[in-house]
Amino acid sequence: MAVLADDAPITALIRRWRDGDAAAADRLLSLIYDTLRELAQRQMAGRGEISLVPGELINEAFIKLSREVPRVADRGHFFAIAARAMREVLIGHERARRAAKRDGERVTLTTLGLADPSRPLDLLALDQALTRLEAADPRKARAIELRAFAGLEFDEIARVLGISRATLARDYRAAEAWLRLTLQLAP
Repeated sequence: MAVLADDAPITALIRRWRDGDAAAADRLLSLIYDTLRELAQRQMAGRGEISLVPGELINEAFIKLSREVPRVADRGHFFAIAARAMREVLIGHERARRAAKRDGERVTLTTLGLADPSRPLDLLALDQALTRLEAADPRKARAIELRAFAGLEFDEIARVLGISRATLARDYRAAEAWLRLTLQLAP
């Protein structure tokens, strides 16, 4: 993910938006749009047939995100929530597409390091597995989500989750192993 040079203006805009300043939301979106576009493109890459373009994904996610703004603390938290909103939008579109088609196409998730090109992952199965993992261990599920869907680096994930890099590494390995087992993937 593109790193923005200075987090202070972003965090300040988030706080102003949270306090009801609609102009701050517009300014924030223009400031981070390229980063959100990169995030959207990463999430859409290798996902098979998607009827959205990155700009539409950003717009739909930003609408969802506007409902979450009261609990956003800073830049890292904002991008974590943005990634989740994009994931929810993609899952919603995938469900609608499958319902219309009645035979969903398989999709890949190479950013997790779990995908084997000869055996792609099913996005809905992954979402269900992450939901189950979140019920059992929310921090591990969040670590996978931030890496796979937000594309955050491990140092940034550790910062967002408020844990050490070593704890994150243990959590991530355990979550990855659990997902392999749950999704019946070979190591």
